[in-house]
Amino acid sequence: MVVAGDDPGELPGPWRLMLLGDGSPTRHLRLLTGHAVAVELIAMATEVGGLDSIGFPREVQELTPPLLRRQVWLNCGGRTVAWAESWWNQDEANQQLQDRNLPIWLSLTQGRTELFREVDGLALVQEPWLEDRFRCSGPFWSRHYRFFRQGRELTVIREVFSPALEQWLGATPRQPLHLSR
Repeated sequence: MVVAGDDPGELPGPWRLMLLGDGSPTRHLRLLTGHAVAVELIAMATEVGGLDSIGFPREVQELTPPLLRRQVWLNCGGRTVAWAESWWNQDEANQQLQDRNLPIWLSLTQGRTELFREVDGLALVQEPWLEDRFRCSGPFWSRHYRFFRQGRELTVIREVFSPALEQWLGATPRQPLHLSR
């Protein structure tokens, strides 16, 4: 369920920056935890079954098929701090993601070309498999966004953050917020 786009309502300031900022989340995670981000690749395969599946950000439909879907755990200092998935045009993924174990931000910025990030929405996610990995009950804050290069959509990314980040960012409500309009 998407609960906010531009206006996160009562979300505390540090969480606003983490969820709505246009900086690199892997860089933020490294700075917060003091540990490099280790990418644990779960899957990277052709997306079959079309985009009618429940749960896809609608922006994925703007990518040119055939699509590739990549899923990873992000770990810092042996602790899982986030789960992420991304959708790519297959040719674009082969060109941009040469080292499948690098964080996407590092892969995309190696050539020092400009990127534009557009955060499309925030959501609260409740999934048993996330609770198992994060070792606490949900729901968990999530965001999805797109990267653009030279005005062209490059990828759609969704990230779900562990409440373990409250150690550095402070407590955050994990229920739908009152959104000001």
